[in-house]
Amino acid sequence: MTLVKKRNIMDKEAPNASTGIINGRSSNILNWDDVRFNWAYPKYKQMLGNFWTPFEINMSNDVKQFPTLSDDEKNAFLKIIGLLALLDSIQTDYAGHVADYLTDSSLHALMIILAQQEVVHNHSYSYVLSSIATKDVQDETFNFWRTEPILQKRNDFVIKGYRAFTENPTVENLLTSIVYDVILEGLFFYSGFAYFYHLARNQKMLATSTMINYINRDEQLHADLFVKIYREILIEHPELDTPERAAQVQAIFCEAAQLEAEWAREIIGDKMDGLDYEEVQDYVYFYANVRCNQLGYERPFEGYRKNPMKWIKAYEDVDQGKTDFFEQKSRQYVKVNVEDNGFDEL
Repeated sequence: MTLVKKRNIMDKEAPNASTGIINGRSSNILNWDDVRFNWAYPKYKQMLGNFWTPFEINMSNDVKQFPTLSDDEKNAFLKIIGLLALLDSIQTDYAGHVADYLTDSSLHALMIILAQQEVVHNHSYSYVLSSIATKDVQDETFNFWRTEPILQKRNDFVIKGYRAFTENPTVENLLTSIVYDVILEGLFFYSGFAYFYHLARNQKMLATSTMINYINRDEQLHADLFVKIYREILIEHPELDTPERAAQVQAIFCEAAQLEAEWAREIIGDKMDGLDYEEVQDYVYFYANVRCNQLGYERPFEGYRKNPMKWIKAYEDVDQGKTDFFEQKSRQYVKVNVEDNGFDEL
């Protein structure tokens, strides 16, 4: 196995444009007009264009509406928020580890932006909960990952993939950890996102769902960034692009999809009127196929070539920018300033 070396802070003998994505040389002077990968600057502009903060979202209507949700809806709402908070916490740390080993200054910069966006995501979950729930409920929500068996299985799955790289930073372990990252950012969030979008299309908790849409757009860009890094590493290390690796990646996606479907069955099941578990399961398999194929491998699930939840596209479409995707419905939120959070309207 080939070890991955940490990047130098500065190398005055090296070019500004790196000689390699990992184990390469670079001065570490970031000049966006002199970078190795022509997709890095457009990705930078996209990520900056997505900039947002939770303070922009007026939560006052959601505060009024949360008590009117059914017990099942409240339970799903809180448990999914708790899950997302855990995943983004893990992701912030992982992105920092990866940044230490990227010897291309432009990709290192993108990873730092990615980590910052994950911090914003985590803040948004705290922001939502502090708006609608007591401190005791907030604390309980942020501790679900300790007590829910299904969540523990999912968490162990992701941490296993990340820990191998952080404890033994080889090229092979980095590649495998990126597979787990694409699963976390491009698959493990998605049944949770679907639940909030289901609420939104029924005119429930629109402010929270707006925030989830912003997070969803970020995560799509993050998954795409890691896909690009994965494929660039394989270009630099073609000896690792083997049938064995392809089979390993497909197996990882199969396990991940089963875990996500199991979670969806637990949290959604037949409890949500208008949100069918079978449809959500097919949605999970569809995205497992999408993400695995983006990494360059055959889809692990036969069929599942089309999104079975066509209605959801209006909510998760990353290309629509920071527009109000509820425009066709009653507009129930407005941006607010940092100080008031809209609570003067309560």
